[in-house]
Formats: sequence, structure tokens, C-alpha cells
Amino acid sequence: MGQIKLTNVKKSFGAVDVLHGIDLDIRGGELVVFVGPSGCGKSTLLRAIAGLEKITSGEIAIDGKPVNDVTAADRGLAMVFQSYALYPHMSVRQNLAFGLENSKMPKAEIKERITEAARMLEIEPYLERRPGQLSGGQRQRVAIGRAIVRRPVAFLLDEPLSNLDAELRVSTRAELAALHARLASTMIYVTHDQVEAMTLADRIVVLRAGRIEQVGSPLDLYNTPANRFVAGFIGAPHMNFLQATIASVTPESIVVTLPGDHRLEIPSKGSGLVQGAKVTLGVRPQHIGLGSGTTGANQSIPARIRLVEALGSETVIHADLAGEKMLVVVAGQHRLTPGADIDLSLSAAPIHLFDEKGLRIEHAV
Repeated sequence: MGQIKLTNVKKSFGAVDVLHGIDLDIRGGELVVFVGPSGCGKSTLLRAIAGLEKITSGEIAIDGKPVNDVTAADRGLAMVFQSYALYPHMSVRQNLAFGLENSKMPKAEIKERITEAARMLEIEPYLERRPGQLSGGQRQRVAIGRAIVRRPVAFLLDEPLSNLDAELRVSTRAELAALHARLASTMIYVTHDQVEAMTLADRIVVLRAGRIEQVGSPLDLYNTPANRFVAGFIGAPHMNFLQATIASVTPESIVVTLPGDHRLEIPSKGSGLVQGAKVTLGVRPQHIGLGSGTTGANQSIPARIRLVEALGSETVIHADLAGEKMLVVVAGQHRLTPGADIDLSLSAAPIHLFDEKGLRIEHAV
């Protein structure tokens, strides 16, 4: 139960195409996160699944049954909005019961469902309060509870934590992950926050300009991004990108020339790269170390410190490499001074290469 399949789903608002042929298979019981920048179409896609937006073409099927012409109320889905959408004049109990009462459900079953949801979300002490007497996190739990009592085929959550402060977002995020584990229900979660996506999702769908860029587990997207866009969007801070040229190619490695004529040797087999090819080199800030090395095609490159952020458990270094900005994140506390020269060690760093179209180049040995 809870399988949702999208086949060539398109959506246009007049002459403006918003979704460009979305194909996606969501398995029953998994938590899928739609992530992408503002305007990428993630909320429109969620609303189309919910039945709140009529698609222009294509097919949406729930548990094998097409629902293009089925109303939102009859799709068996429950949606949680960013704005909570609670009735301010009703108590928490009345908010939870409202939809069930409208469907003529027996009072005994309504009471049972409310009791179960309140226990699960730890909102029993607030059942007789009104929304105005609750904190933002408590209101969001009530909104989720209103969805839970319906026992839907799937939950659709549209940026439900964006109104909460940073600390509360972290704790509520953990509550949502635990809730999904208990319910074992299908959940589709929309966010622009890739940290939320990484920590919550079974699979992430990365969207850009109404198209799917990549679908995969959080670590799949982190370790093997399909293109430069995904590589830059997934991971915090974002991946460093340097323009490079292939200086030489051997059966076991390639040497690239970086800005400032620095050279870096990368293990490689079967990449298809040739001398003189232009590529973009990507390396994550957490994979760069501090160290020294000799000159030549090695794993250490010189840079100059522009700014140091001492965060206690880690140090974030903003560096300059021949005019290119580099971000480095190293564990612990380091006495570093802006303007000083340092060597950046890439000896243990996974190196990503992208072609001139931004697509990933496979080069692993």
C-alpha cells in the first residue's frame, strides 16, 4: 500500500511549462524527499500528487490505480502544510476530530484515533488547548496529528518545518524520522533544505527547473552525484569547483592542471579523457586537509587564507587558490591567520570530475 507512480507528468500554467515530463516510482512505505532551489517545481509536483493541481498531461497512479480524474478528497492522501492550517477557535482535540466527524465516523473510533495520535506525538497535555496557546513546534505536531488520524495511504508534507527556529527544526526533524519508522507509511516530504533531505530521506529526488536531475539514497547522491548541479546542491558547505585541464593521461592516472599552474595527480582508469580536455574538478570541503608537500604533480596545493571561522568542534577556512575561492572544513581548533599561506592536502580526498556539460566523468580505479 502507498505506492505512487508518476508517468511523464507535465504541468503548465498557460504558456509557462513548470513540470517537464516527470517519471518517478515511489515504493510503499518509503520516505521520499523532493529537494531543489526555489522555483524548481517541487511544491507543484507535490500538489499535483495530492490532487490540488490538475496536471496538463501524463498519469499519476496510487496503488496501481490512475487518479488523474479523482478529487483530492478521494485520493486517500493527507497533506501537512507549512502554515499549520489549524482552526484557531477549536481545541486541539476538536482540530484532530473535525475531518473524521465530517466523514460520519463513529465517535468511539474518533476517540480511539485521537488518543493514539496524541500519544504518538506526545501532545496529550494539550488536547484541550487552542492553537494560540501552543508553541510553533506543538502546533506543527497537531497538524501532523490531524493527518495521522485519517490513516491515509500516504502523507504529503510541504516544507512543514520552515516556520520553526533552527533548534526546534532539528528536534522536530528527529521526531518526524521516528514517526515514519513507527507508522511505516509512505511519506513525501518537500524542502529546500538539503540537510533535512539528507537526514530524513530513504531516497532523495533532486529537482531543477521542473526536471529530475537525480534520484537516489542520500549517500548515493553525496558520493556519486550525476552532475555538477547535484554535486553543488547536496552537501554542506557546498562542494568546491575548480576549472582544470588534463595535462597527461596514463593507464592508471591522470594529471590535471589547476589555477595557478598547480598540478594534481588523480587515480583513473577508463575515463576516456584526453590530454588538453577541459574539466571541472570538484572536492568537498570536509575532504581537504592541512599539510605540506613537495612541488609537482602531488596531492598538496598552496593557497592563501582569506577568512577563518572558529566553530569550536571544527574550523572553516576560506582560502584563495590563484583567484579561485576554496572552502576547507577541518576538525578541531587551529590557530590560523587571514593572509597566511597554507598547503591544502588532497591525499585522501575523493576527487570528482565533470565535463564541459556538467556531467559526471567516471574515473575511479
